[in-house]
Amino acid sequence: MVQIFLDGQAYDCGPGENVLDALLRQDVALSFSCKKGVCQSCLMKVDAGEAPAAAQEGLRDTLREQGYFLPCVCRPSTALKISRPDDAAAYLPARVLAVEPLAETIRRVFFEPSAAFQYRAGQFVNMRRRDGLARTYSLATVPGQEPFPGVDVKLMPGGRMSNWVFDGLTPGTALDIQGPNGACYYVPDRPDQPILMIGNGSGLGALAAIARDALAQGHTGPIDLYHGTRYPAGLYLRGELALLAETAANFRYHPCVSGPEAGDGQRAARADDAAFADHPDLTGRRIFLCGHAPMVNGAKRAAYLAGADLADIYADPYELQDRRHDHAA
Repeated sequence: MVQIFLDGQAYDCGPGENVLDALLRQDVALSFSCKKGVCQSCLMKVDAGEAPAAAQEGLRDTLREQGYFLPCVCRPSTALKISRPDDAAAYLPARVLAVEPLAETIRRVFFEPSAAFQYRAGQFVNMRRRDGLARTYSLATVPGQEPFPGVDVKLMPGGRMSNWVFDGLTPGTALDIQGPNGACYYVPDRPDQPILMIGNGSGLGALAAIARDALAQGHTGPIDLYHGTRYPAGLYLRGELALLAETAANFRYHPCVSGPEAGDGQRAARADDAAFADHPDLTGRRIFLCGHAPMVNGAKRAAYLAGADLADIYADPYELQDRRHDHAA
């Protein structure tokens, strides 16, 4: 048992317990999402003591140097004095430029950061309202092809952030952005390598952006993008992807509908089932997976068993769990 000191209070952290779980167990209000060291929304800072190296993996060098760490993967062996993140280091002020409807349940939110913002198509950001409510979204735009970054937001039943977006988010609204984060993006090291993309829901936004980025960087190998939804209305960006398939000979778009209403040109199947049926041997192929966590995690295992190298599997699962607390640090 070690002690964690936060906001002038001492909290117990049990053997093998991570800092985030220990604090939540003792009713400390903290912001978090994936709880797996990926989204970085639970970022905190060590003021005294030393966080394990594993708790700083994936952070920018500047954040590591300042003592920032991820409490969800931090299992300390000695006492730590910690503090909430400094907004100036963790978050960048931004403003909403436009909210574009892409489907009945999908909106693309374009934003303008207040300072230089370098990102890759497919990375993600933590988007925070000024009242402290924050959520994680993948970037669905391509630097150099769109003048400003944007994220796709899917309307979720009871979702506080998504309902706020759909209920009248207007240009000029102030936001805070943390990121970009993540390694789910195209690297032009093997331009002839076949690429398989599988996504569902709003995961399509990141995949379509990655595909456009790859083609713009001269990728010559085949790119197959499978997007799945329960109903045909969820197949957004159909015109854009159909046009991309017409203009790029090596790109193929496979819309999939798992419900009973699949129409002409739509596969009556889940996207992952259709993709693996069409590509039973994934040896030497690069894989991109975006969407709901159960599909992404299952597809990652299936891709590995079908011969894909783990180093060639880029996964971005959307965790749908609620944040029990949202704190405006």
